[in-house]
Amino acid sequence: MAKIRPFCGIRPAREKAAAVAALPYDVYTRKEAEKEVERHPESFLRVDRADTQLPLSVGMYDERVYRKAHETLTQLMSDGTFIKEEKACYYIYELTMNGRVQTGIVGCASIDDYMTGVIKKHEQTRSEKEVDRICHVDACNAQTGPIFLAYRANEAIRAVIAEEKKQPAEYDFVSEDGIRHRVFVMRGDAVNDAVSQAFAGIGSIYIADGHHRAASAVKVGLKRRAEHPDYTGEEEFNYFLSVLFADDELMIMGYHRVIRDLNGYSFQGFYREMAKRFDLTVIRDGSEACPRERGTFSMYLEGHWLSCRIREEDRDPSDPVRDLDVSILQEKLLRPVLGIGDPKTDGRIDFVGGIRGMEELVRRCGQDCAVAFALYPPSIAELFAVADAGRLMPPKSTWFEPKLRSGLFIHEI
Repeated sequence: MAKIRPFCGIRPAREKAAAVAALPYDVYTRKEAEKEVERHPESFLRVDRADTQLPLSVGMYDERVYRKAHETLTQLMSDGTFIKEEKACYYIYELTMNGRVQTGIVGCASIDDYMTGVIKKHEQTRSEKEVDRICHVDACNAQTGPIFLAYRANEAIRAVIAEEKKQPAEYDFVSEDGIRHRVFVMRGDAVNDAVSQAFAGIGSIYIADGHHRAASAVKVGLKRRAEHPDYTGEEEFNYFLSVLFADDELMIMGYHRVIRDLNGYSFQGFYREMAKRFDLTVIRDGSEACPRERGTFSMYLEGHWLSCRIREEDRDPSDPVRDLDVSILQEKLLRPVLGIGDPKTDGRIDFVGGIRGMEELVRRCGQDCAVAFALYPPSIAELFAVADAGRLMPPKSTWFEPKLRSGLFIHEI
């Protein structure tokens, strides 16, 4: 059963929350991160991307970057920007996007649950990205970005959240992208016990977003255990910062593909290969290009949009990975025709998050790519099915919105 527990959070003073809150570190290139910090000098990116505080000659994985992150966080904790909760508690983190509300419980999840499979993953991690966050967490002695976890909706937790949201919010602000963020502090012993007990009755928790941060937190925890062989299991390094959401409140957007060339095919030749594999229909109105149902994806080629329908004989309901639209696209087209054998390492493919819209796919095809594919997103049920089977989705299969902000909650280890 899942072990989720409250913690003594380090968080911004109320008047600083909106200025501090930042999108996750990994949605920015270094240039984008530098511009963001220049525009918003109080942004938590100063900690999460401390390379923005150093000359370009210093690489983003240089040891000096992690030292700078520690120095900056220490300064923020000493100058009143951040405060530390005196008593362990949970928090409620509510995000509203386009009128749709999702509400999570902020707490700490067990590294043992991660290792034993109570906390399940659906994405493979890359060692170099893990090492970056291992160094960051270790240097800061804190987890600064929450892992986005999901669980099957639970009425006891839903009732606690509804009751706690009747109190005034600690934070309530709208970020530049139009997302409203509200945070409530859950200070009562009885309510915290109720939350812990409710999660203890849940058999599986799922990583929705933040696989690298989770893996890094676990490896730092194991490192600390090795350094403290008399550990009890109750030390803070045995837990990692998380926000847990009910599955029925979450939205996944498509994660699209753009390919730099047609692998030697002419336009006509490539179109013939497409027609052999999928049922094609011309989309005459570009505003209708976004795929609207499972089993379809859209293709932008030579200035035109086409709707592509997957044929039933190509589906495999017995296999939760092979039956995904993104898997069928990869195995029916990207691998055999376009020569994209491994999407994780092939430099001819790039990925575009659904939040950027169809316009970004058109722009990329006018700039540095030959063809784009817009995918219908997998459902949260499909994600759970893959994780329950102990399998992994193809890389870049899910794009969750809205993104959790970093800097609102810090877990000191």
